[in-house]
This record gives sequence, C-alpha cells and structure tokens, in this order.
Amino acid sequence: MFVMGIDPGLSRCGYGVVERDPAARSGMRAVTAGVITTPTDQPTGHRLAALAREAQALLAEFDPAVVAVERVLFQSNARTAMAVGQASGIFLAAAAEHGAELVEYSPNEVKMAVTGYGAADKTQVQAMVATILGLAEVPRPPDVADALALAICHIGRAPLARRAALAAAGWRVRTGQAVGRPDPVGGPGGPVS
Repeated sequence: MFVMGIDPGLSRCGYGVVERDPAARSGMRAVTAGVITTPTDQPTGHRLAALAREAQALLAEFDPAVVAVERVLFQSNARTAMAVGQASGIFLAAAAEHGAELVEYSPNEVKMAVTGYGAADKTQVQAMVATILGLAEVPRPPDVADALALAICHIGRAPLARRAALAAAGWRVRTGQAVGRPDPVGGPGGPVS
C-alpha cells in the first residue's frame, strides 16, 4: 500500500510516497520524493493550475491508497497561510477525485510520530526520516523530508486509529483482530491492519 505525504506550498510543495515493506528494517521504504515548484512571477491562478496538473499526474502514476496532507494551522504571515491553504486544497480535491483516503496531520503530530518530540526542528525530522527509511542521505530540501514524514506518520498511526474506530463502534479489539459484533446486523469485522 502506498501512502503519499504532501507538505503543501504554492512556491514549493513537497511530496513523498512511502510503502509498507516487511523486508525493510522499519517496515517501510521510500518509493519517491521531490518538490513541485511554481514560478513566483506567474499569477496565482496559473500557479494553482500547474500545481493541480502535477497533483493529478503524481496520483495517476503512484495510485496511493492514502494521501496525508499537513494540516494548515495559524501562521503569523496571512499571505503565506493563504498560499499554503490553497495548495493544500488542490491536493485534497485531487486526492478525493482520485478516490484516495484523505487524512490531515498537524506539524506537531508528525514530529511526535517521527522523532518522539512534538517540537523537533527541521534537522531532527530530516535525520529521523533518513533513519526510518534507511536513506543514505537526509532528504533535502526540508519540504521533501516533511512530506515523507507525513507518510511515515500515517503508516505508524493507521493501525491504532483503526483499532480505536472499531472499539468506538462497539467491537472488541484483540491482537490485530476485531471480534464479536456490536449489533445483529454486523459491522466491519475482519482483520485489523
């Protein structure tokens, strides 16, 4: 299963695709990563259209089951926040149209999942992403590392989130399997990933 992480931005948008891989030491491996750039001298609409084309091309090429996007939080610069929000919306819409599951994580959630420290700096995130994915070098620029970190965060958190959702629905969850039924009609059942 491929998970695509997106670190949204209008000037620079990081992307990374990570796959669960039982053969890898960490259980996951990097498939691809990079940065989409748009020319700052172009009108915003043209830049967003270019970003949308790139988003659709990446989704078509890698067909991720999940797209994890960094949640847009308050920023002191309203102009930057607006551009990040626009880029985030482009990827969320493209992923929904593609049929991928959509998840959003805050920067602190990602840092906590990858480094164990919610206030980790960019250098620490880059180093841990390289370690987790067994990369020879730290991913650069930081947008790439952040995108890979989003995918890593989701892969690490998905099994726990699924178990919590089943438990909230009234299922008993035990060692990777949902057992029992919350009602006579049935429910999700089956193995828990």
